[in-house]
Amino acid sequence: MIRAIVGANWGDEGKGKITDVLAAKSDVVIRFQGGSNAGHTIINEYGKTALHQMPSGVFYPHITNIIGNGVALDIDKFLRELETIRNKGVDPKILVSDRVQVVMPYHVLFDEYEEERLKGAAFGSTKSGIAPFYSDKYSKIGFEVCELMDEDYAYKKLCRVMEVKNLLLEHLYKKEPLSVDKLFEDLMKKRDAIRPYVGDVFAFLTEARKAGKNILLEGQLGSLKDPDHGIYPMVTSSSTLAGYGAIGAGLPPYEITDITVVCKAYSSAVGAGAFVSEIHDKAEAQELRLRGGDAGEFGATTGRPRRMGWFDCVASRYGVKIQGGTQVVLTVIDALGYLDEIPVCVGYEVDGKVIRNFPTTPTLERCKPVLKMLPGWKCDVRGIRNYAELPAECRQYIEFIESELETPVTMVSNGPRRDELIYRT
Repeated sequence: MIRAIVGANWGDEGKGKITDVLAAKSDVVIRFQGGSNAGHTIINEYGKTALHQMPSGVFYPHITNIIGNGVALDIDKFLRELETIRNKGVDPKILVSDRVQVVMPYHVLFDEYEEERLKGAAFGSTKSGIAPFYSDKYSKIGFEVCELMDEDYAYKKLCRVMEVKNLLLEHLYKKEPLSVDKLFEDLMKKRDAIRPYVGDVFAFLTEARKAGKNILLEGQLGSLKDPDHGIYPMVTSSSTLAGYGAIGAGLPPYEITDITVVCKAYSSAVGAGAFVSEIHDKAEAQELRLRGGDAGEFGATTGRPRRMGWFDCVASRYGVKIQGGTQVVLTVIDALGYLDEIPVCVGYEVDGKVIRNFPTTPTLERCKPVLKMLPGWKCDVRGIRNYAELPAECRQYIEFIESELETPVTMVSNGPRRDELIYRT
């Protein structure tokens, strides 16, 4: 069985915990896109760990954790994360695709310099080099790990690439050019450090499928950050959809039979872009922000406070549908227990009309939320393991969301720990 776990919204939906939970019954966990620009936070018997490059199955000794070819691999961050995990007493099985491409030092620099140059029109980048990385990948001037194994080939290619990069550094950004030889020396050190983990992922997965292994695809961010179907241009640079899992891992698309979409019980977003259900009252937003998650709603990568909003039925239904969701996991329901009433965005008002279909960005920017008030349950629901034991108002809230999403909600997370999860039958 091949299952994908992906996000319905802007990211930060709690996918790391759900992957960690479902990984227990998996043999392989694969990161298939994105890079270190977003993190998945895992809380288990080893404590709290923010993963940025590693798949969320690294704490299980029986799992092979794969960095797929669709990932932006920052080798330094990969190695630091691996060291952090090993210092916790865990030695994960890791396989890195020989076709994965490497984030170069100049990708990070260009990301920083471009944000500086854009000033007020910046995209709110995490400055991890992701946009320059994917730009180079599709311009066919990126570096696959397998290319680094041939030193003569890699050096000549780096010389050609740096002719253009140094021109941009000098004349567009007014910065000092980079030394090709120093870059190459650093690249070879990284190559040697990553070499023990590199292999033919396609061949490995082919054999795993033949053997009937359970394979879990782990997505980064969410539907609304997809460059084709999201809130363009305030999106990421790789596809966040389950369909890309086949490409970013090297699998037949028809074998992804279960698509589990993770959705938060309210809304949050990091970075710029349209956010219709956003809470604009600073005190109200801060109250929800501090109650959300284990340590509040702050970015796992940047530490930035997330923008807060009420549950958005329009965006979430679209996010679930565009992923092809077969089931939904609703997370952080416990954060809402302080409210007398809970607003839910059930439509968008634009140009004098109310719409229920998620529009394209120019229209989205003009939309205002249509809110429906649902009763709160005014109690702490953490510790509850049986769905029937949740307060009636909490169940009403979950079932209302389920009807709006038009997809079954099969799990409800009511706390950050691995065991704080309610299964619905």
